[in-house]
Amino acid sequence: MDLKGFDQPGGPHAGGIRSVKVMIAGGFGTGKTTMVRSVSDIKPLTTEETLTQASADVDDLIGVADKTETTVSLDFGKIGLNDSLMLYLFGTPGQERFWFLWNGLFKGALGAVVLVDTRRLASSFRAIEEMERQNVPFVVALNIFPDSKDYPVEEIRDALDISPHIPVVACDARDRTSSRDVLVALVRHLKERSAVALESR
Repeated sequence: MDLKGFDQPGGPHAGGIRSVKVMIAGGFGTGKTTMVRSVSDIKPLTTEETLTQASADVDDLIGVADKTETTVSLDFGKIGLNDSLMLYLFGTPGQERFWFLWNGLFKGALGAVVLVDTRRLASSFRAIEEMERQNVPFVVALNIFPDSKDYPVEEIRDALDISPHIPVVACDARDRTSSRDVLVALVRHLKERSAVALESR
């Protein structure tokens, strides 16, 4: 991948490796932890806890009734996309009661992936709003579940009310190659934004 002109804070580390902080966001049960686990080059740090009856009136399990664990703080992993670029992945908690953690997690993030379950689009509205509020560039990744319907991308884009320039890609968060392709799409999006910004100076 050609990264010429790709700008990010911090500059290259020893050996010419650049590191970039990337958020993996989305609603409750959209596959954030699954994506970090599938794509990370290291054993990821996760903060999953068992869902109990005590959270039954707090967490919306509609559409994810089989979910037994949930992230209560963050997930962390990393992946080298090539010899010169390392992505540090921070997965956000999806439930509303943990959203207060997002502000700290987003500090220093260059970009984000917003995972979307097309069966429950509304669950990711808050994540998209947060990207726009914090001015974090992002791509939308449609995590395809076995019973997901195949909607045209433009319908998804309209339903999520996102701009035409924001990439929308399909993926299987369980699959390393598919998840890696989403991250490559994000890096390309960031590079294109950087090039446009440089041209406008």
